[in-house]
Amino acid sequence: MEFTFLGTGAGVPSTKRNVSSTALRLDSGEVWLFDCGEATQHQILTSTITLSKLTKIFITHLHGDHIFGLPGILGSRSFQGGESELKIYGPKGLSRFINTAIEISGTHLRYPLRMIEIEDGFQMQESDITIKVALLEHGIDSYGYRLEEEDKTGALHVDKLKSIGVQPGPIYQKLKNGNSITLENGKMVHPSEVIGPPIKGRHIVYCGDTRFNEKTIRFAANADLLIHEATFSNKIPSLAFEYYHSTTEEAARIAKTAKVKKLLLNHISSRYQEVDMEALVSEARAVFENTDLVEDHMTVHIPRTKPSSS
Repeated sequence: MEFTFLGTGAGVPSTKRNVSSTALRLDSGEVWLFDCGEATQHQILTSTITLSKLTKIFITHLHGDHIFGLPGILGSRSFQGGESELKIYGPKGLSRFINTAIEISGTHLRYPLRMIEIEDGFQMQESDITIKVALLEHGIDSYGYRLEEEDKTGALHVDKLKSIGVQPGPIYQKLKNGNSITLENGKMVHPSEVIGPPIKGRHIVYCGDTRFNEKTIRFAANADLLIHEATFSNKIPSLAFEYYHSTTEEAARIAKTAKVKKLLLNHISSRYQEVDMEALVSEARAVFENTDLVEDHMTVHIPRTKPSSS
């Protein structure tokens, strides 16, 4: 599982940062997109992401720097021969925006498009991942998404099985499925005796534009990764508050209080140049050390937590 950041800037693009869009590549190869600002498809052209693998798009809110790339993505996916269903999740009004763009432009989609409008507390299951939704604090409805991957069965202790006379075969899968077996000598072997501790699923929180607020802390609690906006330096907190955004220090306070493992700062204002990035990330690290500031085309791998040996 890995994130590729296609656009890490705020309201307007700069020469170094496009507006918001982030691709999540699952272990299966499937791609989910979070937000789709203008020129997202151009950013994809210079990445390893392909539209044929894109199955879901999650929109945090309806400001232009998060949705103006949608018509182009939808059309290009069709032109490139996409035929499988594409699901788009987002706030109320998203369906009207997409349908209007498709109708007025005369765009014909070769694949089924399913649009699901979300609200606070909305929850859905996609494969082995539960997606939860929380309304944050912005000028318009803006949501955060929490992805909770199911735990995996622990590793089978093959050496231990062989030592008691259980050779590889279908019986191993039976144990992995949670079933006990009986050996020829009458001894019963239970899965708990030959399977290691469960491998914890990854929990990831992706926030849309938002002011600092206590709700985000609860929503992000104990996540492996928090991706949070940091539009402004902590030197201008009043400006961040006025425009319903967060500072670097505020994002770090959320990460620290929520006890997340890692924080990635995203959605950086174009007022800041490359020479400013070190200072911005230092502001956050002064509060929460395990912080990085993302850049366009950066890919971040999210490993599973290894179970502790018993």
